[in-house]
Amino acid sequence: MEKKSKFSFFSSSSPKSLPSSPHSFTSSPASPLHQVFTQSTMDEAIARAEAIIKKWDPNTPSITKIVSLFNHSRKEAKEFIKCVRDLRKAMHFLVSQDSQSPKLALAQTLMQIAMTRLEKEFFQILSSNRDKLDPESVSGQSSTSTNSEFEDDYDEDDDDEMKKANESITKVEKASAVVMSDLKAIAECLISCGYGKECVKIYKRIRKSIVDEGLSLLGIEAYKSSRLHRTDWVTLDHMIKNWTKAAKIGVTTLFRGEKLLCDHVFSASNSTRESCFYEIANEAATNLFKFPEFVAKEKKSHERIFSLMDLQAAISNLWQDIEMIFHYDSVAGVKSQALMSLQKLKVSIHNALTDFESTVHKDSTKALTPGGGIHKLTRSTMSFISSLSEHSSVLSEILTDHPLPRNTRLLESYVIMLEEEEHNHALSVHFAWLILVLLCKLDTKAEHYKDVSLSYLFIANNLHFIIETVRSSDHLRHLLGEDWITKHDDKLSAYVANYEISAWSYVYMSLPEEPTELSPEEAKIYFRRFHSAFEEAYMKQSPRVVPDAKLRDELKVSIAKKLVPEYREFYRKYLPMLGQERNIEMLVRFKPDNLENYISDLFHGTPILASSSVSSSSSTSWMSLGRVSS
Repeated sequence: MEKKSKFSFFSSSSPKSLPSSPHSFTSSPASPLHQVFTQSTMDEAIARAEAIIKKWDPNTPSITKIVSLFNHSRKEAKEFIKCVRDLRKAMHFLVSQDSQSPKLALAQTLMQIAMTRLEKEFFQILSSNRDKLDPESVSGQSSTSTNSEFEDDYDEDDDDEMKKANESITKVEKASAVVMSDLKAIAECLISCGYGKECVKIYKRIRKSIVDEGLSLLGIEAYKSSRLHRTDWVTLDHMIKNWTKAAKIGVTTLFRGEKLLCDHVFSASNSTRESCFYEIANEAATNLFKFPEFVAKEKKSHERIFSLMDLQAAISNLWQDIEMIFHYDSVAGVKSQALMSLQKLKVSIHNALTDFESTVHKDSTKALTPGGGIHKLTRSTMSFISSLSEHSSVLSEILTDHPLPRNTRLLESYVIMLEEEEHNHALSVHFAWLILVLLCKLDTKAEHYKDVSLSYLFIANNLHFIIETVRSSDHLRHLLGEDWITKHDDKLSAYVANYEISAWSYVYMSLPEEPTELSPEEAKIYFRRFHSAFEEAYMKQSPRVVPDAKLRDELKVSIAKKLVPEYREFYRKYLPMLGQERNIEMLVRFKPDNLENYISDLFHGTPILASSSVSSSSSTSWMSLGRVSS
């Protein structure tokens, strides 16, 4: 510790010589202090200070050299602080009365000893109570809950009140409060006596190492763009997941705790606590928020959008804390870095969205889905869109800043429909647009089927999958609205109807229209025509697939309702005419109930390899049921 000149406490060239504090004295003879601080009280103050300060002189070969004053006796520590304050007042009095007094030299010597002791105590408390000053414990304190026990107006009643107030807090928090109170008392004493520089130097060195160590334990390292650029995506994704967790702890616990501790210990000086917090937190916090910016600059790919949105959400969720903790001008760079990362992430996320849309639009897979089932593009795209919808809060601001141009009739119709719903307009339109891009691509793929009915079934299956994905997702359902679902349900019904017409209409038309009276020969012709049409349609449609059980049942019921009742009536009316025909089982191969069984087997994707399979099983079924006589 540097030795100070005899009158360094009162040098007009040093702004710290007479700090602003509740205990400062002016040297004006007219001050109230000089009216109450007499020669006798000055002598008493020096005498009391000499006794306790020399007892705890760290340079004397006694037990007090190695024992901590604050650990040994908090009562004596309180007395020590009070004596130092009174000594300072006495020195002010002496300067105003007799600046050449030998007592002033004694007081100066005592003050230097006291400052050395308090600096040592300050260091010991900081370094030996790390567990009581960990950020989590400190964060549980408030600047008003740990007022110094060493204020001039402290008395036993105050001690009782403090004990009562602390009954509700934990043992750890109580211990933390005591340590914080000790540090504050020492810091205020050192600063008011002109030794703030030494105090702050000790504090910065110890607390900065704690912050750096804490971030290291959270997995935060010194980030460099060049190194991240060489990191594979699996490792980088793991780093992102760790960062989102570490950033929350780092900001809300580590930096918040340091800010509270710093503000409490140096509450008497705004400039000191700002300077301390800057030295302790600025570099580490700036490095923390550089990571998202570096990630945002990496190669864009829509598969990485969720990790980018996690980073954006993490910073956004912490923004209120960031503004509160880093409000000093000196640490404004931390907020600037966090803002820069947010901006870079927004650009990167929007680019990833554009890449996703382009990927769907440019999909060139030519392989047809067997049986008209659900295309893998539909599954992957809707899975992606559904996951996107869970990040609506992140996407909302980005898409509001980048609205889709209304340059197509299709998009305009979506916009008009969604404007009637109450939700985030830009976000809703964008999700509707992404699904529209998928539907347009599916229309193109449907054209590759040579059979028209299979094209309709393919579109119906995929549209149904899309609608059900929206219906089952609370986020998508809210964004797109009930009108969107209703509109697309209507489209689905139209595609299903078109499939039925193209696949089964010639079977429906193979029976005569009512009312008709047929001769036996004419009836035989219609039986042959119906059986041939049904067998052909059944063979053709048996490989078709409808993955959704509900849609599959609805489709089978619809076909059966149109087919079975008419055939049942025809069968009932004209079979008796053919009762005497030889080989009638070859002529009339299906009973109505038998027909229903065949229809119920449809749309499971089980192909019939030869017409004889249907004929044989039908004939066996018919013969086992016997003839129906006329």
